[in-house]
Amino acid sequence: MKGILDRFEGNLAVILVEAAKEEFTVPKHKLPPGSQVDTYFELKKDGQSYQIIKIAESKTKVEKQKTSDLMAKLRARKTGSKYKK
Repeated sequence: MKGILDRFEGNLAVILVEAAKEEFTVPKHKLPPGSQVDTYFELKKDGQSYQIIKIAESKTKVEKQKTSDLMAKLRARKTGSKYKK
């Protein structure tokens, strides 16, 4: 199961689990080294809670590339008014 680091709230990291439509929090100091917003994790469900196994390097890379490509497309679009002057 995969989760994404959505945001930080004080000393807590909020992880979203899209497959289960849930979120959970983890103290920042328990995150794997190199974790930042939009990092994907391999998760294990442990009863009612989740445990972070490791950073999902390939998923994080793929999603960052998708975001970068989309931003490039948006920047390349013509940015003028559609009305004649």
